[in-house]
Amino acid sequence: MICFLLSLFSQIFQSGWTGVNERTFIAIKPDAVQRKLVGQIIQRFEKKGFKLVALKLVQASEDLLLDHYWDLRNKTFFSELIHYMRSGPVVAMVWQGLNVVKTARVILGETNPADSLPGTIRGDYCVDVGKNVIHGSDSVQSAQKEIFLWFKHGELQLWEHHSTPWIY
Repeated sequence: MICFLLSLFSQIFQSGWTGVNERTFIAIKPDAVQRKLVGQIIQRFEKKGFKLVALKLVQASEDLLLDHYWDLRNKTFFSELIHYMRSGPVVAMVWQGLNVVKTARVILGETNPADSLPGTIRGDYCVDVGKNVIHGSDSVQSAQKEIFLWFKHGELQLWEHHSTPWIY
């Protein structure tokens, strides 16, 4: 166990969590997967210049979702949210880049699609706050927690993107 934790912390510190090495967790929710929006959503992050370091299609377990949405457990919509997130596959991703957490939140749009501007993912693709297409970490600390909830050690790829000097 100690070797695993040391290796995990080594991976975190090797890749860093600030500057161009900042990472965020993005989940394409079941409604977007069913509507075949996955490619269009991924393309937005790629076009922005962010680097994809992990991606998988998963049917999220109830335990995973309870951990992920723990801070919302006292909200009236909590059980509906868990049911919705278990209704189909989720595309879980980790993106890396300068200010990726903050910038990804802008790309996503407001939680309530009625408040989202055209050009954002939610502004372009969703109508109902209960099926708002996508989740993105709201802070670097949340991103760290969410990444390690959804991805096992070794699933995050450390690689150099050829266009990094052209972006930064």
